[in-house]
Amino acid sequence: MDRDEILKALAHPVRVNILAWLKEPQHHFPSQEHPLDLGVCAGQFERCGLSQSTVSSHLAVLQRAGLVTTRKVGQWIFYRRDEETIAAFLKSLGDL
Repeated sequence: MDRDEILKALAHPVRVNILAWLKEPQHHFPSQEHPLDLGVCAGQFERCGLSQSTVSSHLAVLQRAGLVTTRKVGQWIFYRRDEETIAAFLKSLGDL
């Protein structure tokens, strides 16, 4: 876990929102055709008012920081929060 990389990723409110949306995908993406236990398909974020290129950029930053994991199924990429990394990050903040 790279705490500095995570802090940079969390510096943008859209990325914080994406993490919040991924925490409760059934609430924010109820119309996704694929099972939500796979994660949320990147295309679903466009419904939140973001362009595909913007979504891709933000998801890439979150992935580099280790805050989300990906799973490719066919042509789709699904995103989920990495709860283990998030918990370790939060614990590290308490250790300051």
